Amino acid sequence: MNHDLGAERPGERGNDRRGIQSIEVGGALLQALVREGAPMILKDLAREAGMPPAKAHPYLVSFGKLGLIEQDPLTGRYGLGAFALQMGLTALHGLNPLRVAAPEAARLSDEIQQNVAIAVWGNQGPTIVSIEECSRQVHVNMRVGTVMDLLNSATGRTFAAFLPARMTTALIADEFARQALTREQLESEFAEIRRERLARALGKPIPGINAFTAPVFDHTGHLALAITAMGPSSSFDPDWNGSIARKLRTCAEAISARLGKTG
Repeated sequence: MNHDLGAERPGERGNDRRGIQSIEVGGALLQALVREGAPMILKDLAREAGMPPAKAHPYLVSFGKLGLIEQDPLTGRYGLGAFALQMGLTALHGLNPLRVAAPEAARLSDEIQQNVAIAVWGNQGPTIVSIEECSRQVHVNMRVGTVMDLLNSATGRTFAAFLPARMTTALIADEFARQALTREQLESEFAEIRRERLARALGKPIPGINAFTAPVFDHTGHLALAITAMGPSSSFDPDWNGSIARKLRTCAEAISARLGKTG
């Protein structure tokens, strides 16, 4: 007799696959600890996982044997164990930010019907490494490998606002001399970008094209890449709280969460 409850049966695909219910129930305890972000007493942990303490305790004993959970001998509180940490680090080290971001960018492009680009910090500044084109024709003079202006584009200003100053000071100084901006105006723009979690460009650096750029952070809280939605000003809502802005923020936050960022 085959007792492998996790094995796939004929006709089972995707979400229809049958799992082991007890693992899913116990997993709620691990999820509760992750959400809380700090050790918890049994009563609170069980409540957050949606089960009585008497039911939660055997799961915690088993997880403790596996190193997924540890109990403080002084306080009695339960926290994530050493093996849980090893699992998390292994998963993080195996993540490629661009590989995680690309399918999300494609979905966003389909949803908002605008082109969506991904940029990373390169040797010469913010560099476009991927462009997802929507199904309608959007003519934007940009290609993979394009290095964006640091102060004259939404993409560039996102990196300038969120990267450490030691990485951007020289480029900012070089471009600042060519800008009709005061230092106070520039710092005010950066503050707005950090507050809105978006940078905006209206008709520049490409005439007739609007753009929003959102930052994506990794598990350390450092800027990993930036996602830019762009399209003709005639069909691109430039409002900070408009549909394009909200969906771009949501996309960037989802990618950041996949990369391990919390909070």
